[in-house]
Amino acid sequence: MSADFFMPIYALYMHTKLHFKLSRFYFIYYFFVGAFVPYWGLYLKSEQFSPADIGILMSLFQISRIFAPNFWGWLADHTGKRAQWIKLTAFLGLCGFTAVFWAHGFYWLFFVMAALSLFTSSTLPLAESLTLAHLATTNGHYSRIRMWGSLGFIVAAVVLGFCIDFSGIRSLLWFLLFVQMTLFVLSFGLPEANVAAHEHDEYSIWQLMRQPNVMALLLGCALMVTAHGVLYNFYSIYLSDHGYSKTVIGLLWAVGVVCEIAVFMAMPKIMARFSLKAILLVSLALAVLRFSLIGWAIDSWPIMLLAQTLHAATFGSFHAASVEVIARFFNGRHQAKGQAIYNSVAYGIGGTLGGVAGGYALQYLGGQHTFMLAAVFPLLGFLVIALGLKLSAQQHQRGLFG
Repeated sequence: MSADFFMPIYALYMHTKLHFKLSRFYFIYYFFVGAFVPYWGLYLKSEQFSPADIGILMSLFQISRIFAPNFWGWLADHTGKRAQWIKLTAFLGLCGFTAVFWAHGFYWLFFVMAALSLFTSSTLPLAESLTLAHLATTNGHYSRIRMWGSLGFIVAAVVLGFCIDFSGIRSLLWFLLFVQMTLFVLSFGLPEANVAAHEHDEYSIWQLMRQPNVMALLLGCALMVTAHGVLYNFYSIYLSDHGYSKTVIGLLWAVGVVCEIAVFMAMPKIMARFSLKAILLVSLALAVLRFSLIGWAIDSWPIMLLAQTLHAATFGSFHAASVEVIARFFNGRHQAKGQAIYNSVAYGIGGTLGGVAGGYALQYLGGQHTFMLAAVFPLLGFLVIALGLKLSAQQHQRGLFG
C-alpha cells in the first residue's frame, strides 16, 4: 500500500491523541475546581472564619486573576511558548498548596492563599490559549474538549461530598493536594502549538481593547461573573445553613454542571441557529431568574434543582459565546493576552466584587437578600450587551464550536 493510504489514518491518530491530552488536562484542572469551589468555603467556616473573612480569603483567587494571567499571557505570546509556562504555574501552584497544611489564622492563610492564587489563576487562561491555538490548525471542537472539564467538576463535587460527610472536612486538604500533584504531572504531556497569523496582528493590544465592542463585552461578562462570585463563594455555606447535607450540596453542584455539559455539546447547533449576541442576552436573562430563585426559595429543593439546571445558560452558553467573541477580537500573536484579559476583567474584577461584597452582604443582610441582590448584576449586564455589543456578519460565523 502507498503512503497516501496511511496518511489519513495517521492524521486521525494524531488528532485523537492531541484531543486526549488536552481533554485529560481539562478534566483534572476542573476536578480541582469541583473540589475547591463547593467546599473550600465550608473548610474556612470550620476554621471559625466569619462570612466577611471568608469573602476576603476566597476573593484572593479572583484578585490574582486581575494581574497574574496578564503577565503569563504576555510571556506566552512573547516567547511563543505556552506549554512550558503551564508546567511552571502548575509546579508553583503545587508548592503553594502544600503550605496550606501549616497555615492557621487569618493572616497566615491570607498570605498562603494569595501566593497560591497567583499561579493557579494563570494555569487556565494559558491552557485555553494553548487549546485554541491547536484547534485553529486542526479543525477540532472546543466543546468536546471543554466537556471533560465539566465532567471532572461533577466527579469531584459528588465524590468529595460523600467523603466529607464520612471523614470530615479536613479530608479536603489531602484530596486537593493529590489533584494538584496529578495536574503537574499531566502538564508534561501538553504539546506546544504553532500560532496562526491573524489580521489584527499589526494592532497593539491596547488598540484592540479600546474598541467599543470589546469594552461592552468585557463589562457585560464582568457583571455576569459578579453574581457568580457570590454563588461560588457562598452557595454551599448558604445551603448548609439551611440544613442541606454535604452530599446533597455536592449533588446540586453536579446537576448544574451536567446541564452545562449538555449545552456545551449542543453549542454547534445553537450557534448555527442563533447569533452570538442573542445567546449572550438569553443567558443573562436566565441568570436574573436563577439568582432570584436561589434567594427567594432556598427551602424548596425542587426550585433549587430548577435553579441549578439554569447553570447551563448562566455559565455554559454564556461562557461558550464569550470565548467565541473574544477569539474574534484577539487572535494570532494576541491570543494568550486576549484570553488573559478576558479572565482578568470578567473573573478577576467581577469575581472579586461578587466575592467581597457577597461576604459582607451575607454577614449583615442574610443569604436570601444577598442572592436576590446578586440578580441585579446580570440584569445590568443584559443592558450593556444589548446596547453596546455590535457584531458583524463575519464575526457571527461559526468558529471554535463549529
